[in-house]
Amino acid sequence: MPPTYEDVLRAEQAIAGVAHHTPVLTSSTADAMTGATLFFKCENFQRMGAFKFRGAYNAIRSLDPTQRRAGVLAFSSGNHAQAIALSARLLGVKATIVMPADAPAAKLAATRDYGGEVITYDRFREDRAALARRIADERGLTLIPPFDHPMVIAGQGTAAKELLDETGALDALVVCVGGGGLIGGCALAAAAIAPRCDVIGVEPAAGDDMRQSFDRGEIVEIPVPQTIADGAMTTRPGELTFPIVRRHVRRIVTVDDAKLVRTMRFFAERMKMIVEPTGCLAAAAVLWGDLPLRGRRVGVIVSGGNVDLDRFAALTGPGG
Repeated sequence: MPPTYEDVLRAEQAIAGVAHHTPVLTSSTADAMTGATLFFKCENFQRMGAFKFRGAYNAIRSLDPTQRRAGVLAFSSGNHAQAIALSARLLGVKATIVMPADAPAAKLAATRDYGGEVITYDRFREDRAALARRIADERGLTLIPPFDHPMVIAGQGTAAKELLDETGALDALVVCVGGGGLIGGCALAAAAIAPRCDVIGVEPAAGDDMRQSFDRGEIVEIPVPQTIADGAMTTRPGELTFPIVRRHVRRIVTVDDAKLVRTMRFFAERMKMIVEPTGCLAAAAVLWGDLPLRGRRVGVIVSGGNVDLDRFAALTGPGG
């Protein structure tokens, strides 16, 4: 069944006291650049460094005792992997994670450190979902996909609910887009709390499967995109997430990798925080003029901060 706002409210209760209530930061420099009043919901300060903890914990907590004893399996480029591994450890559940071999080293290491068993694959030659289903069937594990799962979507929506509870109604909410779990959950929350708020999604220009799908009114599948936004290298929206996006999202825009790097620098230099490329998607569209937001009160979801420091330095340094 597709999730509802009531599921978001239940997720909020389920993760209370476990997930961090992440800060909402402002920047006078960003406001001056855009002519808008911006509120950055900083999920880079969430447990394991990304919003994914919300949905992962909510999904595992919803399992019955038999499923918990058997264990869970997930596939992910990194943040969902870490979120499942940490959530499973907190709930006493064994976690197996299928991850691309070229995932950031910090994400691979963190997933293992949280207690997850990592199985790697070639993202350009193997179908991760098919591989995960096969392993889950062989081992009797419950599969928790990274975005196309009702309890995952509901958990992610708690980020927008927290933001709107703190700021009051906003004119616009700009959200990073991969497979649609975050924007799907956030759109459910915004539609219920602030129905006049325009929800806008932002994808990497090289991986615009949601934008193409949104424009055509049906799910479009693309080749594996080449982008530094490793958390948004999806090839198609989810069967659950896409209908939510079609119903509740105003538009989908894209930004190129160069703008993501500029945004990483901005966050580091002006707001003193490390944000991964995928986490910069929404802010990049806001800061560099892709969206006309002058005079509006705008929420911006900063989705995560898990990036290798060497990689961060290489991208944002003089030669980046």
